[in-house]
Amino acid sequence: MQPSQLSRRNFLRGVTCVAGAAAGISRKARPVILTTDIGDDIDDTWALGFLLKCPELDLKLVVGDYGKREYRARLLAKFLQTVGRSKIPIGMGIDGEPRGNGPQRAWLKDYDLGSYPGRIHPDGVQAMIDTVMQSRDPVTIIAIGPMPNVAAALEREPRIAKAARFVGMYGSVRKGYGGSTTPTPEWNVKANPRACQQAFTAPWPMTITPLDSCGIVKLDGDRYRRVRDSRDPMASAIIENYRIWSQANKGRNQAAETSSSVLFDTVAVYLAFSQNFCTMERLGIRVTDDGSTLIDKHAKRMDVATDWKSLDGYLDFLVNRLTSAG
Repeated sequence: MQPSQLSRRNFLRGVTCVAGAAAGISRKARPVILTTDIGDDIDDTWALGFLLKCPELDLKLVVGDYGKREYRARLLAKFLQTVGRSKIPIGMGIDGEPRGNGPQRAWLKDYDLGSYPGRIHPDGVQAMIDTVMQSRDPVTIIAIGPMPNVAAALEREPRIAKAARFVGMYGSVRKGYGGSTTPTPEWNVKANPRACQQAFTAPWPMTITPLDSCGIVKLDGDRYRRVRDSRDPMASAIIENYRIWSQANKGRNQAAETSSSVLFDTVAVYLAFSQNFCTMERLGIRVTDDGSTLIDKHAKRMDVATDWKSLDGYLDFLVNRLTSAG
């Protein structure tokens, strides 16, 4: 490495440290498990890339959840291998509905899951349990999809709720999609309300971002161009997947050239290590059988990101992380 390159890298690391201090975040890496329905909406791919760019988080295991176990495992494996993080273990989710592939299947082409250098756990539920129970430090489970795996893990080994904390993208408290003032059942909840009820009543500490906060997170203008045009391998892998996802969704063929979709799940990753940009409330949240998430003073209380102190601050932070060389 040339001296000029070394100086630039040290400068960028210094910028990252200053930005981290300004965001009110800890520098000690926390062990985390990510459980995700990656491969359906593209925001899971953005969230995974963001997580891998956060030195505050140490990803011990990533598990595909909500069916499509082969598709999700292959997508996780190729993404991790592409960005040079193939030592991270992957857990395969429960074999059930839905089945098949999804809109990012073209990116996988003939990718062979057996070529992944890291460990593949056929029983992702047991891998989650083992990772939590064998950790010296409390594990944070970051959940960004419907949760049949999480529910199964709680049923199989209830003690994980005493050894972990839960952070997730779930619900609609006072606002719905697109900032609507009418709450609505949110997808991650209504796709499997029973599993969500189990997770929301387990005795672990909980933090969630409902649509009230995460439903308005979107990159456009210069912020989006910085990610789209970045040469960083993580940003490039995200944009490559986003273009394929956009082409697979009618009416969104050119979307990946101008702005991101709504990046719901990235906020859950952020809340795993900081709440500085968010307005937090301590609320009792009850999950109904139809997938609504209601404020209920008799329900389990949790930390809920109901608004933003600085949405612009968060968006700048997100872009800086995704495009940084450090």
